[in-house]
Amino acid sequence: MLYLQGYDDQAGLSLAWNSLDYPRLATWLDAALALDPRSQYPLLAASEVYGAVADPARQRLMLAFVARHFAEDPNRRWPWMAHAALVARHGLHDLPLAREYARAIRERATGPGVPPWARELEVFMLEDMNELDSARTLIGALIQDGLITDPHELAFLAGRLDELAARQAGRPTPTH
Repeated sequence: MLYLQGYDDQAGLSLAWNSLDYPRLATWLDAALALDPRSQYPLLAASEVYGAVADPARQRLMLAFVARHFAEDPNRRWPWMAHAALVARHGLHDLPLAREYARAIRERATGPGVPPWARELEVFMLEDMNELDSARTLIGALIQDGLITDPHELAFLAGRLDELAARQAGRPTPTH
């Protein structure tokens, strides 16, 4: 993994990340993860290092790498999937992809170490997509299914429900 990360910075030569062969890079990241499946480093490198390049096609390739490997161990790999969802939303401006990643977290990352905000990420993607009924329904489902138990999170979600209802009714919503 260190060799891979150092490849772009060799003696007297520094390569821009967007000049790297990203399909080959993904193969190296696959190999690193196969050698040590418990390692988080290849996922971090894909989502936060190589996925930060200003090239949407290369970003998508790295996000797809994260999504593919998230499914193998969602309760440990949810942070990288959450980052991928945020990159899809704010970097690629691809709301359907961001929602897909956020939904995968909600559906598959169900362990006790997964924080409530990660499960709630899909709600915000739905709001950004102006799917307010779906956002309200999802909040209700999260509460009803007992997935959110922290009193502060429950109060936060109750506030979100009120804000969504106000938006749907055309009333001004309070600012945070």
